[in-house]
Amino acid sequence: MREVIFDTETTGLDPKTGDRMVEIGCVEMIGRVETGRSYHAYYNPERDMPAAAEAVHGLSSAFLSGKPLFADTFGELIEFLGDAPLVAHNASFDFGFLNSELVRIGRETISMDRMIDTVAIARKKHPGAKLSLDALCSRYGVDRSHRVKHGALLDAELLAQVYVELTGGRQIGLELAAESAPADAASATIVSGAPLAPTRPRREPRPHGATPDELTRHSQFIAGIEGAVWAK
Repeated sequence: MREVIFDTETTGLDPKTGDRMVEIGCVEMIGRVETGRSYHAYYNPERDMPAAAEAVHGLSSAFLSGKPLFADTFGELIEFLGDAPLVAHNASFDFGFLNSELVRIGRETISMDRMIDTVAIARKKHPGAKLSLDALCSRYGVDRSHRVKHGALLDAELLAQVYVELTGGRQIGLELAAESAPADAASATIVSGAPLAPTRPRREPRPHGATPDELTRHSQFIAGIEGAVWAK
C-alpha cells in the first residue's frame, strides 16, 4: 500500500487568524518501506514571519519572499499526494493548513478520511509518555542529530522511520527476510528456544556384545545372589 508521510512549517498556529503554510515536505512509502521519492517546496506567504515562528524553523521573510506562491505550484504537490493515505504528526494541524491553502485558491480540499495521525497512534501505544517527534525518535533510536531546527522534509523523513516503529517496527523487516529466504530454508521448522542440532559427522555404532568369559562370570555373580526376584 502506498502512503505519504508529510510535514509542514507555518507562520503560526492557526490558519483561521491569517497564518500561512510556508514549507511542505513529503516522503513516499510503499508497504511501510521508503521508496526514495519525495516532494519538497517553500512558499511565499505574502505576509511577515513572526519572530517566534522563525525561531522554530529558521525561515525568514527575506528568504521566502523569492519563493513561489502556493497557487503557482500546488498542482505538483497534489499529483505527488495522489489518493494515498497521508501520515503526519499531530495531523489535524498539517491538514488544517494544507486545506486552508487549497480553500484560499478555490480548490477542492483533502478529505480528513485520508488522515493518519502518529500522535494518536503513539498515545495508544505509550500512554502517559512524551509524544513529541524528538521524544519518539529517542524512544526508537532514530538518529536526529542533524535536526538543529524544524524542517518539513527532514521531519517527514524522521517521522517515516518513527511510523514504521509505531506500526510494527523490526517485525516488518523480519517478514521481508522470511519472504526472500531460500525455499529449503523457509521449509525448515524452527522451534523458538530449541537448541540447534549438532553438525558432527555420523559414526557407525560400536560393537558391544559380551564375550563368552564375561557371560560366564556374570552367571556366577547372579547365582551368588540369595533371594533374587528373577530366580523365583
